[in-house]
Amino acid sequence: MLHPTIDELTQGKYNRYELALAAARCARLVTDEYVRQHEAAERAQTGNKETDRPINTMIDRELRDEKAVQVAVRRIYRGEYVIDENAGETEEAAEETAEETLS
Repeated sequence: MLHPTIDELTQGKYNRYELALAAARCARLVTDEYVRQHEAAERAQTGNKETDRPINTMIDRELRDEKAVQVAVRRIYRGEYVIDENAGETEEAAEETAEETLS
């Protein structure tokens, strides 16, 4: 069984679609964070095998060892990533404004 459950994540405030969108956005941020840490670790390498630490040890364990969606769901559950209830409305309003300007 998956933990946390969908009911625990939505808390009656959001539907599954909003939760899926939020998890995807957060997973994208997690992936970007991993890429930044990996690039920084590669830049820190001097080329000396005796003194350089392995790149894996320079990257946050959570980002390195777990899938981005799992990390995202855990962050949503802990409240580290907050679902913006008005995000969809803002995007819809922006799309309507863009359509009006094109007309």
